[in-house]
Amino acid sequence: MFANDEILIFKYKFIFSDGKEKEFTLKLDSNTMGLIKDKEENYPEWTKLSHFKCPHCPLNSFTNEYCPVAINLVDIISEFNNVPSYEKVRIEVSTNERGYFKNTDIQSGVSSLIGILMPTSGCPIMSKLKPLVRFHLPFASLEETEFKVFSMFLIAQFMRKTVGKEPDWELTELQEMYDNIKILNQNVASRIADLEAKDASINAVVVLNNFADFVTFSIEEKDLSNFKLYFKEYLNEN
Repeated sequence: MFANDEILIFKYKFIFSDGKEKEFTLKLDSNTMGLIKDKEENYPEWTKLSHFKCPHCPLNSFTNEYCPVAINLVDIISEFNNVPSYEKVRIEVSTNERGYFKNTDIQSGVSSLIGILMPTSGCPIMSKLKPLVRFHLPFASLEETEFKVFSMFLIAQFMRKTVGKEPDWELTELQEMYDNIKILNQNVASRIADLEAKDASINAVVVLNNFADFVTFSIEEKDLSNFKLYFKEYLNEN
């Protein structure tokens, strides 16, 4: 059992133009940032690691029957299987601290959901994004996501330094991390394409991969000049 302050809750409500609603409540263990499942499920065959496995996956198919990302996406894929990605919808999100809403398209809302489900699945490639989930911002822009990613990584390097580990101030490991995430996103999108009648979930993953591309480009170019304006006081510039 969990105390209330040990559970992070993200509740997403999709309100369609015809008045129909779909609601998803995600509960996370605040200590591990893992998704809390209310019950054991019988997962479909396609979620098995032997079928869904990414080319660079470090998990062993003999000791891990299911792909952790795939089993976290089962409900999303099932619910949005017949929904086109471009359909307009109102999305309301409530968390422990506050609420959000936006009138947008389905793929933006599903992308926001998947952005929580993949890092909290237990996938070793996605697990380093858990700090972003703790401070998840629904419907974040490219610039907001980029700022959060770099901030997360640099805090991680400071924390490594405090425990005697070598920090990576050159962002080398961040680029490697996002290169691996892009491979994973592409694999997941490809697998989902075989399952969906329409494209809401696959396009949601494509949206996430576009964010990853944007971050990776900034790392490769070593160019954070778009943030320089906000840090004039730190740079002693007028």
